Amino acid sequence: MQQVSRLPAIIDGFSTHPRLTGSPRAMSFPHIDLLYSASGLAVGFLVGLTGVGGGSLMTPLLVLLFGIHPATAVGTDLLYAAATKTAGTLVHGIKGSVDWRITGRLAAGSVPAAAITLYFLHAHGIESRDTARLIQLILGTALLITAISLVFRPQLARFAYKKGRGRPEHPVRTAAWTVLTGAILGVLVSITSVGAGAIGVTVLLLLYPRLATVRIVGSDVAHAVPLTLIAGAGHWMLGSVDWALLASLLVGSIPGIAIGSMLSSRAPEALLRHVLAATLVLVGAKLVFS
Repeated sequence: MQQVSRLPAIIDGFSTHPRLTGSPRAMSFPHIDLLYSASGLAVGFLVGLTGVGGGSLMTPLLVLLFGIHPATAVGTDLLYAAATKTAGTLVHGIKGSVDWRITGRLAAGSVPAAAITLYFLHAHGIESRDTARLIQLILGTALLITAISLVFRPQLARFAYKKGRGRPEHPVRTAAWTVLTGAILGVLVSITSVGAGAIGVTVLLLLYPRLATVRIVGSDVAHAVPLTLIAGAGHWMLGSVDWALLASLLVGSIPGIAIGSMLSSRAPEALLRHVLAATLVLVGAKLVFS
């Protein structure tokens, strides 16, 4: 297979024969595609408005609308998430809304799990049709789980609070479940780039019902930084990151997140949550059954 020496491999149309634009590990100054930037703007706006992780929106958009190979969509979105989550962590850190103990427990499970998952993807050939179908299937399932967590999160949070009130805490058991949650998220995020946000927050609300929601969210966002950075770096080493696509998405998404965040207090939260959940169900079903 012939290679030249500039940009990473991009796999078009789920083909087993990638159109190589360069070495998988090389970078050059990326070209900004305004269509991708517009998509980043829209996704960033929704992320800022609803708080839903960008992976559940961006990855299926890249796969279904633009026909990008699932592995490339996941790898690129992971580094996209690492950049945006870093900014979010700085904000939460300044506000003091990060419980670093919880973040550390999650990372203790997710980082090794991500490394093992990346090795599995490498061993089975990340650009093969079988791997593409596996990523697409798990991605669709993750979106369906995310939709369920969005709809029932308030009820689950109330249930956990009522059940946990007045009961003695079990710190060792809670810590073990947190590490296990991190491991599951490490596998899920490394394969699909989805799960660290909506699913992670929902599980943490059940594990830590007495902790303020803002600290739950802040801790989850902080945990997403090392997870997406390590998983994204692994995908880069496997050649499944498109740097030009990443730059184009960031150009649009950064102002989109800022605008959405400013308008979030005026948005009908419950309505947006249910509309977004319905959209994720449709997209997830299409990915699973297509």
